[in-house]
Amino acid sequence: MAASLDGQLVVAISSRALFDFEQENELFEQGDDRAYMKLQLERLEQPAGPGVAFSLVKKLLAFNDAPLAGAGAPRQRVEVVILSRNDPVSGMRVFRSAQHYGLPIQRGSFTRGEPPWRYLRPLHANLFLSAHLSDVRAALDAGVPAAQVYPMSARAGNAYPHEVRIAFDGDAVLFSDEAERVFQTQGLSAFQQHEQEKAAQPLSAGPFKPLLAALQRLQQEGTPSMRIRTALVTARSAPAHERAIRTLMDWNIEIDEAMFLGGLAKGEFLREFEPDFFFDDQTGHVNSASQHVPAGHVASGVSNPIKGPAR
Repeated sequence: MAASLDGQLVVAISSRALFDFEQENELFEQGDDRAYMKLQLERLEQPAGPGVAFSLVKKLLAFNDAPLAGAGAPRQRVEVVILSRNDPVSGMRVFRSAQHYGLPIQRGSFTRGEPPWRYLRPLHANLFLSAHLSDVRAALDAGVPAAQVYPMSARAGNAYPHEVRIAFDGDAVLFSDEAERVFQTQGLSAFQQHEQEKAAQPLSAGPFKPLLAALQRLQQEGTPSMRIRTALVTARSAPAHERAIRTLMDWNIEIDEAMFLGGLAKGEFLREFEPDFFFDDQTGHVNSASQHVPAGHVASGVSNPIKGPAR
């Protein structure tokens, strides 16, 4: 019988999102891929350092080590696949680095500079993390939750080794950008009035709703040693908070924490929550967050118009 990823949470990730290849990437960006390949081969026995999404991946993979609640042997619930613009030779170092850290990653596609996002379809990926904005945009257009990682983000802390902690912005991330469009075109007062009048009308789904739903399914299976904790971290404030909460209730999705910050900078609040990753559609919020926690940019919605041809 052919192998299958059915029923698993599938995370596709670029090599730069998982490992710290920033020094090597400087050579790659110069357009000399032969020199880049040579450097990676010379460093084959040298494990790359952890990257911005390393903690998230390591903790998610730990769900495979834990048996289901009330069950016997563990089963595969999370699959992590490398989707990289690296060449196959450099891919050897990626897999060796994963092995060094005890990450059971077995699958990968290495495209030597070509966009790898098209392989998300046969993977049925639940999440794609990449340092390349154009790949992230293409993945979002294809309906895959995706974010551009900020490789220089602060790394995740180690205070919660048995808990995957993920924080999400609301509008244009978990929810559609309907309300954000009102805010940007008509201002705060019109936004508050709009959301108060529509408090009982659920917002449409945003690009990351499927990931949040998949995480909830993983959590509900239950494990004795790993759990997921989620947070909504939004610039909304009362009375606009109610529509957000009611939308999640309508979806039958629970979150553990909700922060309605009324425009305050999110970074210091996220520092206290200590997520393994934070997703936001606005680069200003991502920049603020990245000083404290691993963060990624969801290039969707009205705040992210495409300027010129995607490359």
